[in-house]
Amino acid sequence: MGEGAATMAAGITFGVTLAIFGFMGWLALPLLEGETLSTLFTSVWNPQGGHFGIRPMIWGTLAVALPATLIAFPVSVGFACVATHLAPSWARRPLKGIAGFMTGIPTVVYGFSAVFTLVPLIRRMAGQGSGFSILGAAMVLALLISPTMILILINAFETTPQIWLREFEAMGATPEETVWYLIFPVTTPAMVSAFLLGLGRATGDTLIALMLAGNAVLTPTSPLEPARTLTAHIALVMAADFESPEFRSIFACGILLYLIIFGLTLMVRYLTRRPCP
Repeated sequence: MGEGAATMAAGITFGVTLAIFGFMGWLALPLLEGETLSTLFTSVWNPQGGHFGIRPMIWGTLAVALPATLIAFPVSVGFACVATHLAPSWARRPLKGIAGFMTGIPTVVYGFSAVFTLVPLIRRMAGQGSGFSILGAAMVLALLISPTMILILINAFETTPQIWLREFEAMGATPEETVWYLIFPVTTPAMVSAFLLGLGRATGDTLIALMLAGNAVLTPTSPLEPARTLTAHIALVMAADFESPEFRSIFACGILLYLIIFGLTLMVRYLTRRPCP
């Protein structure tokens, strides 16, 4: 009975996923079939002139999500190492609790706090601009995705066989040497999976980019410049119009995001199915 229920739940989830993808494709179809398709991946966003280029939003998404993940990953690895192997035994549970608590903090709290603290700081340091920039969005987004990555890494580090840990300890290895020469090689697929899941989380986040990135439809050339991500673009256009090709273009953005997340998920599934060395 349990197996049947699990199979049914998996089937429902798969069906809903396909239905959402089909719904987006159906709404985007007039745009994809028309002459506007040739302008979809250009750098010009001018709906009044019939140009619906989303290239600046694609670059904006990469400019925010990738640096955020690159900032968050080493911090998450270090925190997970301390919480599982390097900290005293009495401190490990509180550290894990802190990571778990941070996952429950609403995204708007991070964004709202950054508007009044980080943004003015960036504005003063840059000496120009509003402070709403790729840098600010990436830093706060790194803070947002770190707890999820930390919990994934903690779970991976704690699955290392205890007999291997005792053998390393018997050979006189320090905790740092154990982490470097045992934990990291054994959990490399899990670490890569945590990175990819963090990247997917950063790519799909809307509120931080909407509040902090500046939302300028420009191809970014500097971390201090504003940018608009695909998710923020969807939110802004949806709030502005409901019947025009401009509105239908956001479903093309949604399909692109769907494919990116799907690709990252497939990579994670492949890595997690590989046997440990």
